[in-house]
Amino acid sequence: MLLSTFRLPTQIHTRSANAKWLDELAHTNPVWIHPSDAARLGVARTGDLVRVETDIGYFVAKAWITEGIRPGVVACSHHMGRWRLAGGPSGAGGLMATVSLHRGEDGWRMQRQAAVAPHESADPDTQRIWWSDTGVHQNLTFPVHPDPVSGMHCWHQAVRVRPAGPGDQHGDIAVDTGKAREVYLEWLKLTRPAHSGSPDRLRRPTWLMRPLKPGRELFRVPGDLAASPGAAQP
Repeated sequence: MLLSTFRLPTQIHTRSANAKWLDELAHTNPVWIHPSDAARLGVARTGDLVRVETDIGYFVAKAWITEGIRPGVVACSHHMGRWRLAGGPSGAGGLMATVSLHRGEDGWRMQRQAAVAPHESADPDTQRIWWSDTGVHQNLTFPVHPDPVSGMHCWHQAVRVRPAGPGDQHGDIAVDTGKAREVYLEWLKLTRPAHSGSPDRLRRPTWLMRPLKPGRELFRVPGDLAASPGAAQP
């Protein structure tokens, strides 16, 4: 299935997690699944846990069965899942779960230890937190896919979706960092050299509108990079 990691109009990645009003409006990121796909996969109802497997790992999240997405496609907002380790900084108390992070021979694993909850602070509103689900930090499970032309990271990828296993818990993440490196190198081979076919050795068109536009010379590829066969732009 194709996984689309879309954006909500409410949050700004996880950078807006300190805005308590936004946290109350949007604080979780279920996996959108069409009813026909849910029936085929054996996902019985909204709220059931599913495991989304990528090329380098997986994450476990809640399913949202809806006709708001087409069959064959699943989607999961990437604004959620902010986390901290036990004893770490306690900022963003309305959108930051406490997790454990373990490194093994095959990479990293994360499990949620404590959800957000009402708590005392200088702000009385922290005692009014009524939600506990803050979603899943899925970004770690996605390998880097440099676009062959632009070099930018591609966020759309094929995944495998199935019901969560007996030992899976909401918020679980597993990442094989060795495989992540291999996938990155495979995609890097598809990219074009920065100087190949680029008029005037430009990184990007100079006419692009930007709030803070750099000097024109910064749009050009440095001479040493342009002279390197197979070199790709970040």
